[in-house]
Amino acid sequence: MAELALHIDGLTKSYNNGKQALKGVSLDVPAGSFYALLGPNGAGKSTLINILADIVRPGDGSISLFGHDLFADRAWCKRHMGVVPQEVAFDPFFNPREVLKITSGMFGVKPDMTWIDELLGRLELTEHCNKNTRQLSGGMRRRLLVAQALVHRPPLVILDEPTAGVDVELRRRLWDFMRELNAAGTTILLTTHYLEEAEELCDHVTIVDKGTVVADRPMRELMRDVAGRYLWLSYGDDFVLTQEDEVALSAFQPRTNGKGVSLTLRHVEGAASSFHAAYEAAVTRFGPPQDAGVRQEDLEDVFIRLTHENDDKVNA
Repeated sequence: MAELALHIDGLTKSYNNGKQALKGVSLDVPAGSFYALLGPNGAGKSTLINILADIVRPGDGSISLFGHDLFADRAWCKRHMGVVPQEVAFDPFFNPREVLKITSGMFGVKPDMTWIDELLGRLELTEHCNKNTRQLSGGMRRRLLVAQALVHRPPLVILDEPTAGVDVELRRRLWDFMRELNAAGTTILLTTHYLEEAEELCDHVTIVDKGTVVADRPMRELMRDVAGRYLWLSYGDDFVLTQEDEVALSAFQPRTNGKGVSLTLRHVEGAASSFHAAYEAAVTRFGPPQDAGVRQEDLEDVFIRLTHENDDKVNA
């Protein structure tokens, strides 16, 4: 069995307001993987990461980091993990190089100025090193957070929405850097709302929704076995999919973007042709479309469908 960077078993968390953020979440992050942890807002991702970062205490469950108990051996685990949080918080009177030197000391390591300068260069912060952090833009601050998480060379890096507020070109160069680190052996756990990036970068994906795991498998396997085809029918602007339409077409899991309707083909059973069955159902309901075609689901389609199915289970 491959070594695990992170083993989470039966993790729960409830807050004082009665909200149950995690409901027995279990997952394994293989060492050396580029791992996606995805979910809609409120799914429990931030709670899970805050537990890993020692900001939130869990209810039940266990976590081990490279075989070390996260709660019993917290100091060791902190030195072997870097976390890029969503919240940006720096002392406003230090510049980026000073921040990284101080952060090194907080992890119990001597500042490696060669590595610090490389981080500043790769994250395109070198020319801003004489500025105090309060003078940095939002995107610069997020890149400095990434540098902070990497400054002690941890074998596991947790990136929580690392490219929020970062422009497209910088995002691309950041991901090139992350790929290099991963190829050199660093395990990366990523949460992001840019699902096309997750599909391209990650080799494993776990999707959580309402505190539970709804999918957990290698990315290629998910896209091979779970992703399906759907029929897209265009009806022009201001198309409306009513609740009655959703009920009538429920066998095809209809969705709309306001210009037409997409009907899932892979779940139709007992029909000689799922394409014709879906097409005829739509035409009967809405009339002939302006255009129609069959498309392959991407990760975003799979994500929306699985979390929608989980909504149906929860509300049933």
